Amino acid sequence: MSTRLIVIGAGGFARETLDVLDALERRTPGDFEVLGVLDDRPSAASRQILARRGVHVIGTTGDLLEGKVGEVDAYVIAIGDPAARLDIAARVGDDIQPAPALVHPLASIGTDTVLEPGVIVCAGAVVSANVTLGRHTHVNPNATIGHDAVLGWAVSVNPAAVVSGSVVVGDGVLLGAASVVLQGLTVGARAVVGAAACVTRDVLPGRTVVGVPAR
Repeated sequence: MSTRLIVIGAGGFARETLDVLDALERRTPGDFEVLGVLDDRPSAASRQILARRGVHVIGTTGDLLEGKVGEVDAYVIAIGDPAARLDIAARVGDDIQPAPALVHPLASIGTDTVLEPGVIVCAGAVVSANVTLGRHTHVNPNATIGHDAVLGWAVSVNPAAVVSGSVVVGDGVLLGAASVVLQGLTVGARAVVGAAACVTRDVLPGRTVVGVPAR
């Protein structure tokens, strides 16, 4: 029986998430039925792009919470902003469960790895051994997560970013495209690491760091 799935978010990462779901459907038909997309302020362009692939915006997040979108088994938050994902997850609470981790067949997942519900791993990503990815974390195309890393809830690992071994990343962190976090470091909750930055020392919660070395 298919899991009736709602995708929250109508922007670019929503379309990447739909690509993951399409790839999973080709591999194992019938696992998911995408009921539609929810977005509080979808742009006309996003509506048109989604419609071309046969997916439509059917309401808002509030409609989901009020039971206005029909029978739903699970949801996935396909929004790039970590703070928005944390907020939506808190609003939904335990009323509806997040979908099991969605992993593109062209991603690589190591042994003894924990992928919590709501995780999305895109094509070309590499998640090494003994890694934990918290709920609603996104691993974008060609990003790499090293061995024994622990990522909290709603972390965004943007394209080609590298998280080295034994790194700890707090909830709601954004790791910019092509950024690098060196071995054994900690990036505090809701911090931002700029694109192409190289983190050589711990990053305090809420800080934004850029450059090489990141400051």
